[in-house]
Amino acid sequence: MYHPYLSAILMVFCFTYFNSFSQDLDKSFTVKYTQEEFVIDGVLEEEAWEYAESVGPFQEYFPDDGILAKFQTDIKILVSDEILYVGIKVYTPGNDYTVASLERDWRSGGADNISVLFDTFNDGNNAFLFGINPYGVRREVFISGGGQSSGAFTTSWDVKWIGESKIYDGYYTAEMAIPLTSFKFREGETKWRFQSYRYDMQADERSVWFDVPQNQSIINLAFMGDMYFEKPLGRSRTPFAFIPFINGISENDQENNTSNSNITFGADAKVSLGNSMNLDITLNPDFSNVEVDDIFTNLTRFEVNLPERRQFFIDNNDLFGNFGNSGLANPFFSRRIGIATDRFGNRVENDIIGGVRLSGKISKDLRLGFLNLQTAKSSEQEVASNNNMMFSLQQKLFSRSNIGIFMINRQTFDSDDFISPNDEYNRVVGIDYNLATSDNVWFGKFYAHKSFQPEERDGHSAGVLLGRNSKKWSVSSDLAFIEDDFRSDLGFILRKDIIRSSSDITRQFWPKEGKVNNHRIRFNPTVIWRPKLDYQKTDHEYRLGYDVSMKDFTSFGVNATNNYIFLDRPFDPTGTEGAEELPANQGYTFNEVGLNYRSNDADMFSYRTSVSYGDFFNGERFSIGGEAVLRLQPIARLSLNVNYDRISLPEPYETGDLWIIAPRIGFTFTKSIFWSTVFQYASQRDNFGINSRLQWRFAPLSDLFIVYNDNYFANSWEPRFRSINLKLTYWLNI
Repeated sequence: MYHPYLSAILMVFCFTYFNSFSQDLDKSFTVKYTQEEFVIDGVLEEEAWEYAESVGPFQEYFPDDGILAKFQTDIKILVSDEILYVGIKVYTPGNDYTVASLERDWRSGGADNISVLFDTFNDGNNAFLFGINPYGVRREVFISGGGQSSGAFTTSWDVKWIGESKIYDGYYTAEMAIPLTSFKFREGETKWRFQSYRYDMQADERSVWFDVPQNQSIINLAFMGDMYFEKPLGRSRTPFAFIPFINGISENDQENNTSNSNITFGADAKVSLGNSMNLDITLNPDFSNVEVDDIFTNLTRFEVNLPERRQFFIDNNDLFGNFGNSGLANPFFSRRIGIATDRFGNRVENDIIGGVRLSGKISKDLRLGFLNLQTAKSSEQEVASNNNMMFSLQQKLFSRSNIGIFMINRQTFDSDDFISPNDEYNRVVGIDYNLATSDNVWFGKFYAHKSFQPEERDGHSAGVLLGRNSKKWSVSSDLAFIEDDFRSDLGFILRKDIIRSSSDITRQFWPKEGKVNNHRIRFNPTVIWRPKLDYQKTDHEYRLGYDVSMKDFTSFGVNATNNYIFLDRPFDPTGTEGAEELPANQGYTFNEVGLNYRSNDADMFSYRTSVSYGDFFNGERFSIGGEAVLRLQPIARLSLNVNYDRISLPEPYETGDLWIIAPRIGFTFTKSIFWSTVFQYASQRDNFGINSRLQWRFAPLSDLFIVYNDNYFANSWEPRFRSINLKLTYWLNI
């Protein structure tokens, strides 16, 4: 079963070796040492800025690449014994700036802003990003996994620093003062890797300091220059951070006729171990202030995974969550911790008693991750107390590739009668090799995992991916195998007993003139076979698409899909309770066509929409949806998300109208007071929910939250669940 992977492994290593040193990183500057005192007001009037070295000109990234930016940016960086200072001057065609809001940790798309990135270990794997916009609103981001995907971009990471901006006629300036304690680096370090990028919505231009081809992600850490320190850096003395909280909650579960009011206490702590390791400790954590997940309509037979939003799990998250295939067989998915299955088979919250998380560098090229959390027992729900552990090691190879090993253990802490012997423990071990050449043209992955559980029902999961991304062509091929007995209780396993082959072939065109920035044709075939059904083909999806991106940041596309699904068990696509299900052991072939359009996010009123129509199993499906956003800069952002699916199946099967309607209102009264409310109506879930959150950041990284939740049965409008939280957190550096 495994010999087909051997040739793929050899290919991956050969491509790594011959491409690992292909890029010439020759753009650099010197960071001079200073002892001058700075007033961080956005005005670059300190004398030290006069002798600081400019990092040099910016290159255009959009709408063209490889040429000088039309509107330049001047950055200077200085360092003292304790603080890294960044001075920025941003030239613009006017003063009509676009900002999303006054709330911290904004996303950069559709707004004017500039960000600076620092790879402090010079390995192209992780980076610290600090950004600011013309209004002086800040963000800090942790980039992991080499910046290969949007999932590597984590805005939930928080550190203390200050920054301000000042608007002038035709440009704005910004100052940042970032404590060196915000970074991790080796003592005596003389060089970091550096990158900066900015969005100019007035000029419809995106620019970068170190040139990045448009076919590559703007945050990809393959594309960075060097910053040399005039004076070697001292020891990173990250302070001990103690973050206690108090939470008062009153809740009324009208569906189960229970109510509860109490006050809870807990705390987090962040401990620096040397220059390169982080130890996070949590006791009785509370995540009531975390943003509510977006709702969705699920027309498949399988679970959908949602992103992690809890701060405790964020730092160095690639050491835990980047093993395997994230959308198909991910052995560790942190959102599993704190969720359990009760005696009725329902997903319920499972309190976390406490735990620790250790992550960071052991040596120049070796990283370690360790996590251990204990969850609480609930005899009423028949949920056992569990110990949840993961250990990983990752060794850098060549320029940006790495090899990692891990072990996961989920084990019951007590032996109650309601725990079946097969659920007493689940363990997974594995090895992953990640290929990323220095210019990121070649990328790939190989992994092999094995699970262990009682009754000797061990299982395997393995996969290999190899791809090439050039300016004109992007081609990749992915082969994955998941055995029926493979199990990871702390992971996300979409399907079992499958061999899946998936390819992606994209041809991109880059017109030199006109309004079109690029257009591309993409073919994505996916085929699934089931080993336990004598390797019968049970699924395929052949998708052909054509997409166009304009120079004014609008885009549109058309696609056609041919699907085949063999049902091995009865299934109702509408999800209607008690409905007649489509019979098992029958195959269905159906086709679908779709259109999509997206306007410029920088417009005061912006929108995106998509529509599709076609066959669906033995019937038809019509879908339309999208989002409209009205931005009243910078105070308010109003949005409406609507999705409608009409599923028409022949008698005696169900015909359904599935709606999602989700208005969202956000106000940023100041840079420290924010209020957001989302209404979510989902007919498939028979639920109408309200989540309203008021946040006051009264001190750096210290907040007061008031969170109100209200849920109703959508069909009858009877109350379902209601709660109100008052939570106070305070970040104390010791």
